[in-house]
Amino acid sequence: MRVEFEVLGPVTARDAAGRPIPLKGPRHRAVLARLLVARRRVVPVPRLVADLWEDEPPAGAVPALRTFVAALRRALEPDRPPRTPARLLVTEGPGYALRADPGTVDAERFSSAVAAATTPDALAGALALWRGPAYADVADAPWARAERTRLGELRLHAVERRAALLLDRGSAAEAVPDLDAHVTEHPWREDGWRLLALALYRSGRQGDALTVLRRARTLLVEQLGVDPGPALRRLEADILAQAGSLAGGGTVERVWEETAAAYDRTVAGGSRARLESTVGLLRELALTGGAGLLAARGHRPSAVAAAEELGDPELTARVIGAYDVPAIWTRVDDPEQAARVVAAAERTLAALPPDAAPAARARLLATIAVEVRGAPTERAGLAAREAVALARELGDARLLAFALNGLFMQTFDRAGLAGRRDGIGAELVALAARHGLPAYEILGHLIRMQAHAARGDFPGADRHAAAADRLAERHDRPLVAVFTQWYAALKRAERGPVAEAEAAYRAAAERLSGAGMPGLERGLLPLALLCLRIRHGLPWEDPAAAGEEPDWGPYAPWTRPLLLLARGEDTEAAAALRALPAPPRDLLYEAMWCLTARAAAAVGDRETLHRARTALAPAAGELAGAGSGLLTLGPVTGYL
Repeated sequence: MRVEFEVLGPVTARDAAGRPIPLKGPRHRAVLARLLVARRRVVPVPRLVADLWEDEPPAGAVPALRTFVAALRRALEPDRPPRTPARLLVTEGPGYALRADPGTVDAERFSSAVAAATTPDALAGALALWRGPAYADVADAPWARAERTRLGELRLHAVERRAALLLDRGSAAEAVPDLDAHVTEHPWREDGWRLLALALYRSGRQGDALTVLRRARTLLVEQLGVDPGPALRRLEADILAQAGSLAGGGTVERVWEETAAAYDRTVAGGSRARLESTVGLLRELALTGGAGLLAARGHRPSAVAAAEELGDPELTARVIGAYDVPAIWTRVDDPEQAARVVAAAERTLAALPPDAAPAARARLLATIAVEVRGAPTERAGLAAREAVALARELGDARLLAFALNGLFMQTFDRAGLAGRRDGIGAELVALAARHGLPAYEILGHLIRMQAHAARGDFPGADRHAAAADRLAERHDRPLVAVFTQWYAALKRAERGPVAEAEAAYRAAAERLSGAGMPGLERGLLPLALLCLRIRHGLPWEDPAAAGEEPDWGPYAPWTRPLLLLARGEDTEAAAALRALPAPPRDLLYEAMWCLTARAAAAVGDRETLHRARTALAPAAGELAGAGSGLLTLGPVTGYL
């Protein structure tokens, strides 16, 4: 049963029909709130007890906590058969975690929506999720303070950003009421005063605008003893001078609305043209990142299914192949969806008539090559090479760029292939620059950034990171900064000091939140921090001893032996090593083998050491893990 959680107001849980789930007393709500604040991480029992009973916990605190947890489990999963493991509120290691499904917590939906919003309506929808102060039931709890502050600040930012977007589209008068209430409730936010004065000016209320600015000055001077900042002073001077720059616009929004209306009037619903246009729009939506990427990914299978229903293989090939979103990370965000798309592409290939356009076949092959990643297959490798060959014959630059992306995804059949990937990146950069394909030019620079980092050439990697950032700024591609910021943290991790590198990694992880890339996000921060300490020869302790158990995500099998060793459980670590599969053949292939080798050396597992050496030998000249552009374990030669 799907359960949704609301924390933007009183803490509430709702069932799949939207009905409130009874949560009994305030302690039950406090337990639920504490686990929601942890964002799916384990909270140890001693920590929960200390947080729930801020004074001296009573003697029966632990049994009482278990009673609260049991009651919550019955409420959240009423249909769970007796003696079967809980799915939502789970016991794990030293404590409990609430494994809420993605998108089921209103605070997470709000954060993602704000990060991705580009229109006032989108922000209004996000703000409508609020029903009162965040975590209202536990407003006085110290453990909720940081999360309440973070969400409250994000809400204020969303209010101001919505007002700015209304001003941009020429709806100044519409922005005034909410801004007036906003500055009344939060009088120290100078940007709120600035936006309100500007909205009044653009609504033809010049006198009111000046009055607002003087109110702001009086409050700041009399209550805080400070003068208004430069933005407010400049706006007041511009209003007095009636500067032309204050007139604003809204042109882009009007063009969009008028074009969309014309399209709706002239292109019939359910037509093939509309379906193909929709896929093109989904592609552009995916490039915005955040909620846009998640929405595009969610609608893509429906578009493919609609095309297949029409029974035209060439149309289906165009619909499948039109979603040529450049991909840099080698682990898919939604494996089930990727498998469905690959299956549809294979069916369509088999159904194409002999006289079908070669470009249709090439796009299907490139799609297969891009979607089959992290576990390269002979079929996907052949598809990539055939797609590249067909695109070269056709002289189609965009198709060739897409095919080269697929070829990149299939260059992980062994370790030490940074040079080969660098060649693909170089061709992508040159091709995309010649033909005006900025998304693929960015991809090429990111591939080259990774490849240069793998070989320890940080000046070279810096050049490509900077080039990617410049293009991203020029073409409004927010996801690029995720990768370049992680690369900057990697560089700091390789050179030290450790404290600065750890801070850089934590800052980079914040940017990942809401970026719409769960295949990259999950488990990455704890893995990077573990690698950082190993790289610098620092002792590494079990995180559970520090009060929390990180979510290691897909990297759990390769970190588990080291976790067991940190706990002194050498026998269990040896058993975990014997059961360990070979790492996925992706950008972290060398790093996972190095972690495996480290654990094998500690327990004297010579068979695993031999396997690790054989796998790593081709990468002797590289930095382990640095080819990901995310983390480093130092030179592979040290492990060999």
